Amino acid sequence: MSPFLGEVIGTMLLVLLGDGVVANVVLTRTKGNSSGWIVITTAWALAVFVGAYSVAAVSGAHLNPAVTIGLVVAGKFDAASAPIYIAGQFLGAFLGAVLVFLHYYPHWSATQDPALKLAVFSTGPAIRHTAWNLVSEIIGTFVLVFGILAIDGPVMDNGSFGALGIIPVAFLVWVIGLSLGGTTGYAINPARDLGPRIAHAILPIPGKGDSDWGYSWIPVVGPIIGGSIAAGLYVALGGF
Repeated sequence: MSPFLGEVIGTMLLVLLGDGVVANVVLTRTKGNSSGWIVITTAWALAVFVGAYSVAAVSGAHLNPAVTIGLVVAGKFDAASAPIYIAGQFLGAFLGAVLVFLHYYPHWSATQDPALKLAVFSTGPAIRHTAWNLVSEIIGTFVLVFGILAIDGPVMDNGSFGALGIIPVAFLVWVIGLSLGGTTGYAINPARDLGPRIAHAILPIPGKGDSDWGYSWIPVVGPIIGGSIAAGLYVALGGF
């Protein structure tokens, strides 16, 4: 299997399980309806583990353009390989969102609120404020990328995570969601947000409403900035 296909499959699993738990919590007449934030953040952390563990030996399991770019900035990944990784991540995120749409098909028409349908696919702010929403995504992704480098950076081989390193990364994603996710829904991953948002825009979801393109750049730009700052600080500190 090629690294491109590894990133496609890993990110697809990540989004299938991550967006899947949101669907289970917010869509009408699901078994998990209204089960809350702890369920969402826990399942997203486990989704990271499943997606990353599945393809760690193939691609290094970046599954996130902010991580890939951060590794390039930190000198731990070849910049020439980054575009194919990022393309795989966006494609995988889109496919994962399509699978969520199919899996929960009867529940879209049963759910009346268009905002809940969009929330399954992409993030949005609790309080809409462009500058501070951007800051939230920068801070959250800074913690993610700096944490990844601190956990696995000293022994990372060309951007590839060891299997054991995935476990603390999953816990890292969990605590980011619990502690920092209440402002913007902690996209902390451009592919995870934009790929499913595109799926929301083109899929025949009954009563889906707007895809909120005015906000869509924040969960793309914020994570790239945050990941790059984290990698720059890691380098400035001597890579530990």
